[in-house]
Amino acid sequence: MLEKTTRINLLYDFYEPMLTEKQRTVLELYYHEDWSLGEIADHLSISRQAVYEAVKRSQSALEEWESMLQLAEKHQRRTELLKSVRAAIAGTPVEKEVTHLLKQLAELE
Repeated sequence: MLEKTTRINLLYDFYEPMLTEKQRTVLELYYHEDWSLGEIADHLSISRQAVYEAVKRSQSALEEWESMLQLAEKHQRRTELLKSVRAAIAGTPVEKEVTHLLKQLAELE
């Protein structure tokens, strides 16, 4: 469950502007605030089933957008490559200069 929560939070970071206000609210309460379906239902004055369906539809939308755009996957690959380059240059004469360039590259995201 923790792995799924982490993935949804990562996808939310990339695709949040594409969600409707209701989808954002439901996902924020469910994943960020750790509210139960019942608590969200009471807060929004809707049924627990409606909350469950909203969460599932929102998750599906995030996964669909990631499937098409792969923003999170590319971010994770760039992060791993930056770590690899930092490790490869550690202790070399060019470490300081390359580290500065890598920092600038990372800030472009």
